[in-house]
Amino acid sequence: MPEISPKIPPRISVVIPAYNAEKTIKFTLESVLSQTYSDFELIIINDGSQDATLSIINQFKDRRVRVFSHENSGPQKSRNRGINQATGEYISFIDADDLWTPDKLEQQLKRIEANPEVSVVYSWSDEINEHGMVTRSGQRSTLEGKVFEALLKNNFLGSGSNPLIRKQALSAVGGFDPSILAGQDWDMWLTLASDYTFAVVPQVQVFYRKSAGSKSWSSNLSRQEQGLRQVMAKHLSRRSDLLPSRRAYLAFCYRYLLFECFGKCAPSFSNGMLSLRFFGVAVYLEPGWWMQRSHLIGIVLAKTIRYLLAFVRFAPG
Repeated sequence: MPEISPKIPPRISVVIPAYNAEKTIKFTLESVLSQTYSDFELIIINDGSQDATLSIINQFKDRRVRVFSHENSGPQKSRNRGINQATGEYISFIDADDLWTPDKLEQQLKRIEANPEVSVVYSWSDEINEHGMVTRSGQRSTLEGKVFEALLKNNFLGSGSNPLIRKQALSAVGGFDPSILAGQDWDMWLTLASDYTFAVVPQVQVFYRKSAGSKSWSSNLSRQEQGLRQVMAKHLSRRSDLLPSRRAYLAFCYRYLLFECFGKCAPSFSNGMLSLRFFGVAVYLEPGWWMQRSHLIGIVLAKTIRYLLAFVRFAPG
């Protein structure tokens, strides 16, 4: 009887955590499945979706797609489930509403395989709206090597849909931390940066979707504030030499929250007060940053006033 050859695992495992993503999952799957590099498996963790997400996924008849359904438990646990199912040498994550350029995996794989000492390769990213239109250019970082300190002060990777990572490194650090309330991707990149080397593909290859004007984002930002402070406390506790710079690192978090508020929160008095609080804390923690960018102070104050006055309704005379 002839021997059955063992199945050769793919080089890359792509993991998508999906929860109630019926509006965007089709476009994300098309983005992944149209990659110029094809030796990958696509692991989709359906995180207890209550809409048509699963039925849309099932329309894709591609042998590379593997679907696992679980009760809702959050994106970080879903990513960890994806890591556990992955058989590839490398892993890349993409959220169920984000997009990649067709050459994203190919270019990142070339970069990481040309540098055996590198464990994480990232690209540049831009923000898109609910219609898939680019609304904001992301950072154009060229930082490589040991990037922990730079990454602690500025999450230049931009989103959780960005890097290609050696699975060995992800397994060694224990996956995503489910105790972190928000900023779980930043926490993971920092954890990896503590021990591993990064490299960059200096091209825009990731499109991170943000929907503006949501009334629920004020409560979401309060949760993000808690999560970002968790991330900061966790990583500074491991690097006592960085404690003197704690204010500068924390200031980055509050600048991020401030601009997230303007980008996502609908104009209202309560959101104006929220942005004013973020601005006040950011200035208190690192006034020099603002002094070097004094033009931003006027812009921030003007937007804050517009938010504070959004509730005013003038009756006809």
